[in-house]
Amino acid sequence: MKWRSVSTMRYDFETVIRRENAGSGKWDEIKRTLGCFPKDVIPFSVADMEFDMVPEVREGLKAFLDRSVMGYAAMTEEYRQTVVSWEARRHGWQIQPEWIRDTPGVINAFFTAVKAFTKPGEGVMLMTPVYYPMYAAATRHDRVLVDNPLVQEGDTYRIDFEDFAQKAAEPNTKLLILCSPHNPSGRVWTREELERIGRICIDNHVLVVSDEIHCDLLMPGYKHIPFGSISEEFAMNSIICTAPSKTFNLAGLQTSNTIIANEELRQRFYVEQQKDDGNPKCNILGLEGCRLAYAYGDAWLDECLQVIDTNRKVITDYLAREFPQVRVTRLEGTYLLWIDFRGLGIECHELARILKEEAHIFLDEGFIFGEAGEGFERWNLAAPTSYIQAALSRLECLKKHLSGMKREML
Repeated sequence: MKWRSVSTMRYDFETVIRRENAGSGKWDEIKRTLGCFPKDVIPFSVADMEFDMVPEVREGLKAFLDRSVMGYAAMTEEYRQTVVSWEARRHGWQIQPEWIRDTPGVINAFFTAVKAFTKPGEGVMLMTPVYYPMYAAATRHDRVLVDNPLVQEGDTYRIDFEDFAQKAAEPNTKLLILCSPHNPSGRVWTREELERIGRICIDNHVLVVSDEIHCDLLMPGYKHIPFGSISEEFAMNSIICTAPSKTFNLAGLQTSNTIIANEELRQRFYVEQQKDDGNPKCNILGLEGCRLAYAYGDAWLDECLQVIDTNRKVITDYLAREFPQVRVTRLEGTYLLWIDFRGLGIECHELARILKEEAHIFLDEGFIFGEAGEGFERWNLAAPTSYIQAALSRLECLKKHLSGMKREML
């Protein structure tokens, strides 16, 4: 099996910085399950990358430490302009610097939005299966979860707009958390889809909180459209959550940018932040890391996307050849491949056990994304291709189980 050699690239996408006993829950699961850290095994679960750090960010942070004091920090004008430039350069959206509220993570942002703009007992709509903290954003705060299930069609998903419109029209539905691009399905919503979502929400007084953390991670031929860029009316009825964390593997720096064009919404959001956090600030290294990534990270990201697309092809081709019963969802955005194993006939918890204990492949089980995810696995593609191939070779153990199941049926 061939793929584009990373040796022709400027950056290193082959080295893995191993995180055994380093406080990484993602890595520690390997030892909890296997009792050791096998040399050729890395996790493909939690959505951070198994690539070396972006050199420009690493060197920039070193220089920053040499000249800075680690005191309290706030966004500088240079920081704001760098975020503005990134949105314009990568997505064609011209935002204003004052629209930006810094938050210590996108999860913090949509949790804050739910508390700021809904009351206990009111409805928060999700398109499911979806990123699991979004369920918690509703249920932990005594809001009502309004489920708009996505419809699986072939190798992709579509929105059930009839159901969406009906549920948005219910007086109790006050807020939509839109996952764009969608995790775990990998959909990049089209302009037409976003316009229909936005129109229905405006007509029914439903606020849109759009989690766009994966917006920079696009497969060839797909374009992310920021929800707030579609029209001024949409911008005034939305809160857009962005971050460098997925794009540049900076989640540990706890920094994100919540873009709120509507001044009244922006003020209400900030008031809620103060209620919840008391002193809602990002850390000084997070702000500088974001600035460095957005200022100097374009070339690294472009190469990273090539590796992710290669890994997508490697897995898809292997499964089509060796396990035709397994359906791979078409990946449009994110680095997370959503794979339907239901055709194997193996119960979802038993499948998870086989993958971890026998194949030594650590993925995110689909059932954590809701009932509609049962029988699926989510494979994080942000890893060296050599490790992807090594993991695929270990899937051979599944054939033994399938043979045993066939014998039992005879």
